[in-house]
Amino acid sequence: MDHLPLPIIGFFLFTALLALIGFSKAVRGSKTAIVGSVLWMCIQSIIALSGFYLVTKTLPPRLFLAIAPPLLVIAILFLTARGRRFIDGMDLKWCILLHSIRIFVEVTLYWLFLYKQLPAQMTFEGGNLDILAGLSVPLIWWAFSKGHIGKKGLLIWNSICLLSVLNAFGRAMLSAPFRFQQFAFDQPTVAILYFPFILLATFVVPAVVFCHLAVFRKLSVPVHQEG
Repeated sequence: MDHLPLPIIGFFLFTALLALIGFSKAVRGSKTAIVGSVLWMCIQSIIALSGFYLVTKTLPPRLFLAIAPPLLVIAILFLTARGRRFIDGMDLKWCILLHSIRIFVEVTLYWLFLYKQLPAQMTFEGGNLDILAGLSVPLIWWAFSKGHIGKKGLLIWNSICLLSVLNAFGRAMLSAPFRFQQFAFDQPTVAILYFPFILLATFVVPAVVFCHLAVFRKLSVPVHQEG
């Protein structure tokens, strides 16, 4: 990645920092969540800098070893009473506003495409329309907070945007140079195997998915049901 201009690297690091700040607000400043996130980001950065993830022909891919732990933590939070109480205490407003980070992510992806670090299919030009989720955030929150849309409307938006980020993630996995790669063989998704872009798969996307799932719970399950 030495040939990438520093502005791209700096822009994404700024994006990751914004994601961390938004996440910290969503969890209402939980020291455990924030410190855990920072440590995880540092660990993944060090591992990526070592070149560990550049070995791509293993099954499962080494990158999956970095993706699985955040997903496991999310599952534990939803499956335990203590975890559910933590989710119920999250800030709904910031669980929504966090998704504006996707504008910065999509700009980064397009920039990386221009430098042949990922295929067109990972950008808004190639059918990855996740930027629309980010752009819609201010309008959706304004409409919900003013009562122009209710919980049902917010849940519909949340569902569509969750499917959107999963679509983008699926495109990244299927276009990466793994043994099960399905497309973009001439220009695969390689950026996420390097620092700092490893943080997209290991922190930014998990944080976005977690906030989506938290919104489902907060809007669907009365807090008083949890003992």
